[in-house]
Amino acid sequence: MHVAELTAFGLDNLHIKDRPVPQPGPGQAVVRLRAASLNYRDLLIAQGFYKPDLPLPLVPLSDGAGDVVAVAPDVTGLRVGQRVSPAFFQSWLAGPPSLPGITTSTGCEAPGTLGEYGVFPASALVPLPDGIDYADAACLPCAGVTAWRALALAGGVGPGDTVLVLGTGGVALLALQFARALGARVIVTSSSDAKLERARALGADATINYRATPEWGKAAFGMAGLGVKLVVETAGAGTLAQSIAALGWDGHISILGSLAGFSTELNLLGLVGKNAHLHGLTVGSRADHAAVLAFVARHGIRPVIDRRVPLDGAAAALRELGAGQHMGKVVVELG
Repeated sequence: MHVAELTAFGLDNLHIKDRPVPQPGPGQAVVRLRAASLNYRDLLIAQGFYKPDLPLPLVPLSDGAGDVVAVAPDVTGLRVGQRVSPAFFQSWLAGPPSLPGITTSTGCEAPGTLGEYGVFPASALVPLPDGIDYADAACLPCAGVTAWRALALAGGVGPGDTVLVLGTGGVALLALQFARALGARVIVTSSSDAKLERARALGADATINYRATPEWGKAAFGMAGLGVKLVVETAGAGTLAQSIAALGWDGHISILGSLAGFSTELNLLGLVGKNAHLHGLTVGSRADHAAVLAFVARHGIRPVIDRRVPLDGAAAALRELGAGQHMGKVVVELG
């Protein structure tokens, strides 16, 4: 089989290797992977920024989907031929997060999905509903589950609420699609008018070019009629003040990323005065993953795929991911 291995930090060290097809150990299953997708975290891992002491070599990427081709004798509830997707966290099966549950993630502490075959704990594999293909399923374990927890669990978004989504990456566009399916209005920000036009075509009720409108938080507050219920905050420190300005009374900010920095000065009165909630999210559990797949199937949601690349194009695609020119997800086709 062919697999991509990161032999040292740096994308020049991501090499295609020929390895024997693995066999399952106790409690494990082997999956013939058909598609994987890229997340910004994968780029940070490959560059050595995310976890500099991570043991190498490593098969990267957290997100994928494929077919079960072998199971260990002690595995029940999983059969050969079943279509599945590995969960992001391999030990966080359900309930609230815990330190033991989030210590092992696919494509970081455990081998990932950037290869033709992978071995995973059988308990961490989530069956795919009918009607969801491999590429769409591969877009969901990280970005989809993160967007879902921000909207449905942390923010409690429902009909009549307004959600502010920052950017047009994978998490942002899935948050847009999920929020619309939940009956909410959605405002999207970007520096690209072309991307904003596409966001409107996907269902965005209003859009803001943040370069043309530096006080976009105030603009979003007005568009929502006294503020938004939830900000899906994918940028981090550099945009947090504007996100607070956009909030309505008792609103929520879900911090999901740090594209605009990790630290900032913060005027706490903006949060106190609005009785606001500020929380960070670390993807979600296997149960959350299953809920996302069911929700996507029920509403006929198709993740936005910017482009598809072969296995030997993954390193270049990760490099391009850092430039932020994509819209939605980049999928690696694995056969």
